[in-house]
Amino acid sequence: MTTMNSGPVWSTDRSGRTEEPLGGEAFAAIDRMSEALSARMTGGLSPMACALALFDWSIHLAGAPGKRAELSDKAVRKAARFWIHLLASVSDGDVPPCIEPLPGDRRFAADAWKKPPYNLVAQAFLLNQQWWHNATHDVPGVTPHHQEVLSFSARQLLDVFSPSNNPLTNPEIVSKTVETGGANFAQGFRNWLEDTSRLVTNRPPVGTANFTAGRDVATTPGKVVYRNDLIELIQYAPQSETVAAEPVLIVPAWIMKYYILDLSPANSLVRHLVATGRTVFCISWRNPTADDRDLALDDYRRLGVMAAIEVIGAIVPDAKIHAAGYCLGGTLLSIAAAAMARAGDDRLASITLLAAQTDFTEPGELALFIDHSQLRFLESMMWNRGYLSADQMAGAFQLLRSNDLVWSRMVHDYMIGERTPMTDLMAWNADSTRMPYRMHAEYLRRLYLDNELAAGRFMVEGRPAALQNIRAPLFAVGTERDHVAPWRSVYKIHYLTDTDVTFVLTSGGHNAGIVSEPGHPRRRYRSALKRTADSCLGPDEWFAAAAPKDGSWWVEWFDWLDRHSTSERVAPPAMGAPQRGYAPLADAPGAYVLAR
Repeated sequence: MTTMNSGPVWSTDRSGRTEEPLGGEAFAAIDRMSEALSARMTGGLSPMACALALFDWSIHLAGAPGKRAELSDKAVRKAARFWIHLLASVSDGDVPPCIEPLPGDRRFAADAWKKPPYNLVAQAFLLNQQWWHNATHDVPGVTPHHQEVLSFSARQLLDVFSPSNNPLTNPEIVSKTVETGGANFAQGFRNWLEDTSRLVTNRPPVGTANFTAGRDVATTPGKVVYRNDLIELIQYAPQSETVAAEPVLIVPAWIMKYYILDLSPANSLVRHLVATGRTVFCISWRNPTADDRDLALDDYRRLGVMAAIEVIGAIVPDAKIHAAGYCLGGTLLSIAAAAMARAGDDRLASITLLAAQTDFTEPGELALFIDHSQLRFLESMMWNRGYLSADQMAGAFQLLRSNDLVWSRMVHDYMIGERTPMTDLMAWNADSTRMPYRMHAEYLRRLYLDNELAAGRFMVEGRPAALQNIRAPLFAVGTERDHVAPWRSVYKIHYLTDTDVTFVLTSGGHNAGIVSEPGHPRRRYRSALKRTADSCLGPDEWFAAAAPKDGSWWVEWFDWLDRHSTSERVAPPAMGAPQRGYAPLADAPGAYVLAR
């Protein structure tokens, strides 16, 4: 039998003799090590989670004769559509396709794909892809999460065998091979060798050297005015004789370097803010190491957002702050703002959330990698390393957009033999960071799995950080093609707060939609204000009611900031506050952003 007390668990035999303590922690460590070893071989994906999804789908499909009959009928119909299209193409080469690619799928956009025999190969693939979508969806009884996992897995497997990835069935590769006499493959092989060498030696991708922080990007003049173990706070130099009385604090995501909001001068949000007469501060997060494994999510709030607010209050006393958070930084800012509101702290003049979620019930395809089995696997991997590595996060994001970020690049760089030109945004995307074990585990479990923030159960210093307590006006931005924070998920801030919410939906994706400088071609957005007393529309109703506008949402935000600021213009504050212990420490962009 077993006896228990408040200390270790001890076992006793039938004679009552006490044996060695049962090492619960040691046994758990064995499991952790086993899972961490498995994660190295699976790229961090839980085989148990994948097996559960496959088993759930298989047994329910086996028990659904109606669904199987439906799939058989669809297979016959699709085969008939294809053969009718084939015969029509033989007799008349100029016939419309029998199926179109999904929106955003540009693999078959070239004119050469519209001519035989390549159009027939593409049409057969798309019909097959559609059938597998039908096969993995709407199987009676399958858990919705398992359905999405299996559908995603099937799509990834199909994409491997896409005719666009085959040099014999891709007309663009065939044409290039004829044109160069096969030299494209030789150049592609050299490109592959160079990329592999850089990957093995942990060097950044080709072309990123042209976008060095402090020289080519992150060049807005400023000073580091505060540093702790987690952040550097940058204060940017004024570019006008007078500025708005209220400063702006930018809280970027710590999953990447801060300078996505300070890229090249032409598309730097920071530089545009300063040029409009704003005093701007920005947090630059330190890249954690294994020694930071015990950093908690609340440490990011205290040492990040709250520390920055304290410093800004010393540099610009008696002025409220316009706080803006991007992605994870926006989620953290909303937690900090809710905790401040509960404590009666009114130092925030407004809150801006850029592609940031506060309700995680519909987090998009990123949720494919987050369930209890997968999280356990991730936690074990992070427990072993002390952090979630940059390559692990990058791999997950690449899988979500494998056509654009994996296969199209392989075709272009290794088969056509031409390098994809590096841009400042691509270089920033390659400059990734790590995530501490404890913080990231808390973030995924408390927000993604348990949705504590939206439910009003997220505790800060022993009290719930309820978003309903926020009274500062909100400006929230979603992007139309966001695969990380889908705009309908971002839109849920309307349901969680009792304050005025201005919501903007802009074209583009999670990153490119936010980096949307004035003058950028083909940019558009929609915006609408919901006052506290107004009835709340659903996202689709809102979309229908909000008229589209051409141009950059930045202009809309700058005007919104002006409307929520005092009309008084003041002299720019000094750089730092040496008399209060916040003397400038270094020129921007500081040291933390340069750490690997």
